[in-house]
Amino acid sequence: MKQLLKVNRLILTLVFLILLDGAYAQVTYNITHDEALEVLLEAKSKAEADGVLVNIAVVDAGANLKAFIRMDQSFLGSIDVAIKKAKTARYFNMDTGELGELTQPGGIIYNIEHSNDGLMTFPGGYPIKNKQGEIIGAIGVSGGTIDQDREIAIAGAKYVLN
Repeated sequence: MKQLLKVNRLILTLVFLILLDGAYAQVTYNITHDEALEVLLEAKSKAEADGVLVNIAVVDAGANLKAFIRMDQSFLGSIDVAIKKAKTARYFNMDTGELGELTQPGGIIYNIEHSNDGLMTFPGGYPIKNKQGEIIGAIGVSGGTIDQDREIAIAGAKYVLN
């Protein structure tokens, strides 16, 4: 009987390890550090052309910070906002401005911005897709007007598709 219990435990342990391994498999469609840097530089170039001082954050498919830049003299308060815009865009796989429309009073997800340690539900966060249409990360921009932030984020995000 003891031998049978040991065998059963061993089998259960092996099954658990196999299942656990699959749960932690690395996502194969993730933004590389080279791509993240290129996205960042493209967005920075757009901001400079527009004469806007911004903070720019790029996160990977897991919403982990991959690249960041704070342009000289940009707002200190926009550092966290840029990072949260990028994370929010990845968490929900959509433009944060579009998400913001759903979070207004009476909206279907009103008050969701209080979840996930704080979300940013106004324009400036945008998902980054590869040429196959898979989301590989997201970009967040903060420091200009919401329209400027959105335009700069889209310019950076679209760079990967070129």
